[in-house]
Parts: sequence; C-alpha cells; structure tokens
Amino acid sequence: MAYRSKTYIAFDGDNDMHYYRLMTAWAAHDKFEMNFVDAHDLNSARDSSEEESIKRQLRERFANSKLFVILIGNNTWRLTKFVKWEMETAIRLELPIIGVNLNGSKLQDALCPSAINTALAVYAPFREKIVTHAMNTWPNDHAAYKATGRTGPFHYNDDVYNSMGIA
Repeated sequence: MAYRSKTYIAFDGDNDMHYYRLMTAWAAHDKFEMNFVDAHDLNSARDSSEEESIKRQLRERFANSKLFVILIGNNTWRLTKFVKWEMETAIRLELPIIGVNLNGSKLQDALCPSAINTALAVYAPFREKIVTHAMNTWPNDHAAYKATGRTGPFHYNDDVYNSMGIA
C-alpha cells in the first residue's frame, strides 16, 4: 500500500480551475499557512483518450491520498462522469471529505452534489484561513466522528471563524 501523504482535490475543470490554481498558489507562498502535497502532481501528464485510462491514473492519486477536497461550484452537482466517481471513491475509501463552497456558504447547501449529500464531511467557504483550518483539523475530527458512528454534514460554528478574524 502506498504511503498516504497527499491531498486529492476534485473540481469542475471547465469552470473552477482558477480556484484550484489559487489553492496551489496559497500552498506555494510563504505568506499563507496552507500547506499540502497535491495528489495531482502524480501522473500529471493525463491521458484523456479513454475513461478507464483516466480512472486508472485517478486511482493512483487516491492510493496516495489522505484527504479529499471537493471544490463545489455552480455546476459541480451536474458532473456525473469523473467528479461524481471521485466523490464516490473518496467515500468508499473512507477519506476525510472537505466540501469547499465557492459561493461563500459556510454550510452544506443546495449546490452540494448528491454523491456526498449524506457523507461524513465538513463544509466551509472558499477562504484560505478556514480551508487551511479544515485541512489541518478535519482528518482527526473525521476519525473521531467515524469511531462513534456519526455521519452527515458538519460545519464550523461562528466562534471558529471569529477566532480567525473572519466573519
């Protein structure tokens, strides 16, 4: 089994690529606290010719991932080929899931894809500080909740946001 040290980020590549690129920029810049090893760095020369070939590459990324982040935009819920498969795979592998709402919502909302609607996941808006907090704390919280049999969506209360100086 591969050593799981990477963060798998799924998103709508047609509409939300700039959010993914911004996350990688936050992680690369010393000014920000965000720090992660991107699973997309594995086999980045993507073969787009065959669905099974693409899924084979994605499975390799999953095999090396400890955390799953889904960037939830206006169209993410409509993506039924690869993004839905990625969410279902993250659930099957019992990876901690962080739903990052690109619309600024702090909660699971109507844009949440049905594939993760009832999954044990935490939701936060696309803001560097709270996403970094989720990436740092959710894996342990996820394990604790899972151990007690809890499931479903979670979110951070206002005290967490206030402690970071964000409303």
